Parts: sequence; structure tokens; C-alpha cells
Amino acid sequence: MGTTFQRDAKGQYLFDLICHHLNLLEKDYFGIRYVDPDKQRHWLEFSKSIAKQMKSQPPFTMCLRVKFYPPDPAALKEEITRYLVFLQIKRDLYHGRLLCKTSDAALLAAYILQAEIGDYDPGKHPEGYSSKFQFFPKHSERLERRISDIHKTELIGQSPDTSELNFLQKAQSLETYGIDPHPCKDVSGNPAFLAFTPFGFTVLQGNRRIHFLNWDEVTKLKFEAKTFHVYANQKEDKKIILTYFAPTPEACKHLWKCGVENQAFYKLEKSSQVRTVSSSNLFFKGSRFRYSGRVAKEVMEQSAKIKRDPPEIHRAGLVPSRSCPSITHGPRLTSVPRTRRRAVHISIMEGLESLRDSAHSTPVRSVSHGDTFMRRSRGHLADSREAGPSGSGVISDEAYSPSDSVLPTPVAEHGGAEMSLGRHLNGTSRGAGDEEGGAESETAQERGGQGAEPGPGKRGALRAGGRSRTSTPGGAGGDVEELNKFVLSVLRLFLVTMGLLGALLLLLLVLTESDLDIAFLRDIRRTPEFQQFHLEYFCPLRRWLACKVRWMGGFLVSQ
Repeated sequence: MGTTFQRDAKGQYLFDLICHHLNLLEKDYFGIRYVDPDKQRHWLEFSKSIAKQMKSQPPFTMCLRVKFYPPDPAALKEEITRYLVFLQIKRDLYHGRLLCKTSDAALLAAYILQAEIGDYDPGKHPEGYSSKFQFFPKHSERLERRISDIHKTELIGQSPDTSELNFLQKAQSLETYGIDPHPCKDVSGNPAFLAFTPFGFTVLQGNRRIHFLNWDEVTKLKFEAKTFHVYANQKEDKKIILTYFAPTPEACKHLWKCGVENQAFYKLEKSSQVRTVSSSNLFFKGSRFRYSGRVAKEVMEQSAKIKRDPPEIHRAGLVPSRSCPSITHGPRLTSVPRTRRRAVHISIMEGLESLRDSAHSTPVRSVSHGDTFMRRSRGHLADSREAGPSGSGVISDEAYSPSDSVLPTPVAEHGGAEMSLGRHLNGTSRGAGDEEGGAESETAQERGGQGAEPGPGKRGALRAGGRSRTSTPGGAGGDVEELNKFVLSVLRLFLVTMGLLGALLLLLLVLTESDLDIAFLRDIRRTPEFQQFHLEYFCPLRRWLACKVRWMGGFLVSQ
């Protein structure tokens, strides 16, 4: 189904619209990913305008993906959520991100077979049937036989939802569950992959996990240009700093933002504890970012309150290198007339479309299926089938192709669950993520019209009050008193500012010139930012001042 978004529509509006079509309530685990013209991946920020985040020109290609992997997939309330997470992890397995032993790999693949084609049937499944399916980047004939043996003997009678749940529980027990690897290099120039999981920060080299820090140990994430720092406190007050180098500054910033969001989602108890973080300290200009959304514990509490009939899920049979699931949704959204404002075209399909195997992780254009999905022309259907989304079960790479249509009217989600869709105020579209607009609206309601323009009677009263104040005998004395208060407040502010600057200068001199070996001072001296400030700014300034002092001393002596 094609939609037309106003150019200032927020990312939250698009995300809520997709979740409504998927009939998805436990949506906090998911996000929308896109790739810019420089092949850099990004997560769509829901509180910002869609068009302003895109460096390319419309039409925009975006992908629905699991952004925060559930710490315990079995604890998900609804089967549709588990099914979508299952598709994502199946894709991770195919692309080599979910590393495991051969025995675990055979069991995971057998669960996929059981979930998609059911019990083994000699009449339907000839010898070597498992070799027709691509579960991994590479696998041997021995592994294929092991997959078939498990499927034939150990999984008989398991329903699709049971097999998917068993698959998720097995995948969750692996070290690489939930990783979205970011390529980097360590200080020695060796390639490494950094990732954030539900349990902490992970560093991989080759097929080995060389570092793991749980979220309670990670104290700060920072970046500057292409350099990424992880600060952590381990047992016995052992403080460590891990430094890695991203390929580009944009990749490093994306890595930092992913880390900030994952840490907030998994570590904090409440979303009210989320704070705006800076990529640097006081002396350096850095990026500021704030995670917006609920945290994992709040999501689980909200999921427990869901009370509705489970949405129907249609699972299609698995065919070689392709699985084609579809999902039944609620009633279609109605349409509203096109507005006069300049619009951005993004198409939203009514279900998950063909999820295919491929070696690519970049989202590509998707396929329409009959009357259920939007119609496409000019031969795009055949092209899309060849360049379909990647991965075995690629929930993340479903793409939205453009078409001219109108923006559906936002409606409430089923089951009594709260849903924040875009609202049309004064002819403009404002998404649910527009926190500033919402705050302003609430403030205006609380004021009860205090900010409104006063009527004629009130204006007259104000004028009369003004005349009465200026005509009182003590008016001149009141003006002088107000002036004195103003002067005192300015003087107080000046003294406080000078005191703070003096304290900072004293601390700076202690840090740079003294030999005090205090833990607090020692930790500050070891930070890369302080060392850079000391070498590039403080030392040249000290030399310049020393030169001026010597010049002045020589001048006075000569006089």
C-alpha cells in the first residue's frame, strides 16, 4: 500500500504505521534502518523528520529490523513478535553473525526445517532434501546429513510456533546472539568487530570473542572523529579503556549512537533515567544524543498487560533459497485527501513480503505480490525478484518502493494498547516523537489560556494599573530599588563566574604542574582528551606566557 507523507512527518509516524499494518504491539524491539549514498547504515530517529535524515533524494528505501534483541525471547507475550524475531535470527545465522558449533548449527537448522515444512514425509522429502536450503554461508554434506537426521527423528510432532520458540531459546544461549557487528581496527591495526548485545559490549576477532563487558561494567562510551573509546569498571575497582578505530567518522558516530541506545535500553530501570549524553567533554565540541523510547524492563511490563486474541499468522512452506511468509492484519486504514504541502513518497506494504537468501546486507527494493501489495509498473517486478532482500528470513531487508498515493488516516491500535500516530495540527503533520510540540501543547493546556491575548477589558485594566503605578509618589524610589537589585544580581553573577573560572584554573594548574599522585587526578591525566588538551593547547600557551614574562622582566630591568 502506497502512502504519501508530508515532508515534515516524523519517523515515529512511519514506524507506528508499519506496526499497525503488521498488527504488532510489542514493537519496542524493532526499528527502521536505511543506508545513505555512502553505504553507511543508520537507524531512523523517530523524533526527527524523515526527510531531514535522508541524504539521498526520494524515493527512500528503508528496512524493518530487530533493533534490540529480547534478552529472553521465550518471555515475549505474543507469537507474532516471536515469529518476527525468529526471521531476524534466521537471517543472522545465514549471514554468519550467529556463530556456533557444528552440533548447535545442525539443531538450529533442523528447527527451521520443522517450523517451515513440518514433519518429515518420505513422499514429499526425497533423499538429500536439506541440501536444497541455505541455512549458513557455507556448510558440508556431513552437516546436511546431521540436519536431516535431527529433523526426521527428534522433532516429529512439533508445531511451527514450538519449533520457532526452541530455535530462539537455543540461539539466545549462544555468545553471538543479538550482535550487529561494526567493523573496526584495534590500536595495533588488527581488524575487529564491535557489537552490542542484550548482555553487554562485545569485541570479536575472527571467530573468537576477545572482550566482553556487561552493561553494569560499562561506564561511558565516547568518540572523536574515527576513534571510539569504551570506559569500564571491572572487579576490584579495575578501570579499563578500550580504544578502536572506525573506517570513517560517520561510521564511528553510528557505532557510538548504537552503543548509547543499547546501554540505555538494557541497563536502565526506567525511561525517566535516560539522559542526554555527549561524545566528548567540556574542552571539546562533540555530538549530543539522547535515546528516546522505553527501556527493556518497561517493555516487558507493558507486554504483560496485552490482552487480545492473537493475530493470525500464515506461514508459507520453505522453498529453495526462499521463504515467503505473510501476516494477516487488522482492517485497512482509510485514506485522506492529498494536502497542498510538499510530500515525500514512501510505500508501506500490508505485510512481510518475500524474505530471501542473499549475501548482501544492504536493503534493496522489494516485490509486490498480487492485489495484497501495491502494484508496480515498468518491469520492476522482475527486477525486484532478482534483487530481493537478503538473508534467509530477512525481516530487516524488506524495502518500501515508492508509489503515488495518499497518507492513511491514523487510527488507534487494537486491543486497547496505546499507540502514538501522527496528528494533523493546523494543517501540519506532527509525529508522536515530536516531544517538543507535545510539551508545548500540554503546557498551554495547563496554563488554561494564560498565554492568550487579553481582551479589551483586560487591556484597559492593565493600562490603568500601569498608570496608577507610575503616578504614585513612591514610583521614583521603586525604580531606583529595581535598578539596585539588577546591579546586585549582575555583580553576584560576575563574582560566581569568576570564582568558578578561578577554581577551574586552579584545578588545571594542579593537573598539569603538580606531582600529586591522587587517584582522581591520575585518572584524569590518563584520559586521551586531557593528554590532547595538554599537548596541543596548554603547553603552547604556557610557553607563550613564559616568553612574555621574560620580555617584561627584561624590559623593566633595562629601565
